[in-house]
Amino acid sequence: MRILICNDDGYLSAGLALLAKVAAEFAEVRVVAPESDQSGVSNSFTLNRPLSIKKAANGFFYVNGTPTDCIHVALHTMSDFKPDLVLSGINHGANMGDDVLYSGTVAAATEAFLMGIPALAFSINDRSGRYWETAEKAVATVLSKICAQQPAEPLLWNINIPAVTPESVQGYRVARLGRRHHEQCIVPLDSPRGETMYWIGGVGPADTSWQDTDFSDNEAGFVTITPLTLDLTDYQQMGAVSTFLQDVQW
Repeated sequence: MRILICNDDGYLSAGLALLAKVAAEFAEVRVVAPESDQSGVSNSFTLNRPLSIKKAANGFFYVNGTPTDCIHVALHTMSDFKPDLVLSGINHGANMGDDVLYSGTVAAATEAFLMGIPALAFSINDRSGRYWETAEKAVATVLSKICAQQPAEPLLWNINIPAVTPESVQGYRVARLGRRHHEQCIVPLDSPRGETMYWIGGVGPADTSWQDTDFSDNEAGFVTITPLTLDLTDYQQMGAVSTFLQDVQW
């Protein structure tokens, strides 16, 4: 079995190194990751300049582009390595609810899924670095299962690991995506020239009125797994739109 690994935090990320280490226990591994932090770039391509791929001293390959770029470069230029599975992460910080629309971690897995390859995106709900042992055990457990029962069709799973010690993990839960409250996230500041500039700041809190979501289950100490689909069609509105168009003439 061959596993391709990517992320959005960059090829020097601790989470990426841990994911590659665990995956190597189950399969032949190749890492192709961004040269620099690409958090929040979603599924964007780099179209305004050429890309390059280089090999780092640690054996990882890195690309001067986005996570989506990395997946395409790996799959289209490395004919010696055809992956059976793609992993993305381990992201420093959760990717739950609305986050999946912006996440470069999820985007790398999404691109592999679109190209017909089963893909898992791993994130840990922590930035302190204190819970890597929990992440290592969670990843190993999921990979041992999925490598023993290789998916017959492409799948796309978003997996979030709680910020607790291994002894405090409550188990695994399949969870739907939650929602966040949107809050003021634009932080103004003045440049040395007196110009007003803006930082896009943090995200809002989870909407606690939604129960049994990735937010609530992860907060309760569960490793959450959310199977994702890319069909954005609102089927419930199709009837209403058809009614709206009944009397419309070209």
